[in-house]
Amino acid sequence: MSKTNQPKEGFKFYEPNNFSEENVKDRSAQFFHELNGRRSIREFCDKEIPEGVLDNIVKTASTAPSGAHKQPWFFAVVTSAEMKKKIREAAEKEEYENYNGRMSDDWLKDLQKFDTNWKKPFLEIAPALIVIFKQTYEETEDGKSKNYYVNESVGIAAGMLISAIHHAGLVTLTHTPSPLNFLAELLNRPQNEKPYLLLPLGFPADGAQIPILERKRLTEVMKYY
Repeated sequence: MSKTNQPKEGFKFYEPNNFSEENVKDRSAQFFHELNGRRSIREFCDKEIPEGVLDNIVKTASTAPSGAHKQPWFFAVVTSAEMKKKIREAAEKEEYENYNGRMSDDWLKDLQKFDTNWKKPFLEIAPALIVIFKQTYEETEDGKSKNYYVNESVGIAAGMLISAIHHAGLVTLTHTPSPLNFLAELLNRPQNEKPYLLLPLGFPADGAQIPILERKRLTEVMKYY
């Protein structure tokens, strides 16, 4: 369709990047190599995150597609030392129960390679925490409005947030102390929001260590049909 034509009501013409075939291939390879260097980090330094970075990464996550464009997410950014301390104390209470009865023997065995336990000091050391909430429904002036594909939409946004964090030169960890309800209570979030994921983020500590792991080969995760 020629751009001289008018788009239909409520629409506008999409403006593609129009990269060359070579650029498309190079950009895909570059992005893979960048994200292939991403690792979950549990050792942070207390160096402050530059102003504006947290806004930018959350805005990036908010560009995620969502069911009926309902955008059923909320990002609580915690930088207060007092609130981080409260979150750590509540998270460690749940994690202690997990490591001492809730988790199965197989689960605990699978975690051994990460050398983790119920203590989570990074929740206080990291300069920021981002708690992602999923909005199970939307509150409107007319009452409740249904959201669609909430878990899928928020999951995509979470992945884009993690990618944006890594692209900015920061590190993070997907922390899921279960159950997560204490986060809604501490942060005084409304009834339509449920905690989805907790991510501490910042710069890695000097000498931060990561387990030696291998990702699955492409042939294990992909097949052409």
